[in-house]
Amino acid sequence: MNALKNIEAIFLIAAAVAVAAVGGMTEKRPLQVAAGNSAIATVAAAPAAMDVVVVSAKRLSAAEKAALI
Repeated sequence: MNALKNIEAIFLIAAAVAVAAVGGMTEKRPLQVAAGNSAIATVAAAPAAMDVVVVSAKRLSAAEKAALI
């Protein structure tokens, strides 16, 4: 029973360390883009616009669903 408690504690500590490490990597840094004349220009990384999917189709009736199966 003590071994299981120790394994659980080790797992929780390892999970906490992993979460903290990932949280530290989410820092937003500016992108550096090389220009044509070898000068370095700094460009801020902006999130892209969200894609929207529009589905324009009629719903199947119960008979049509049964026919597909």
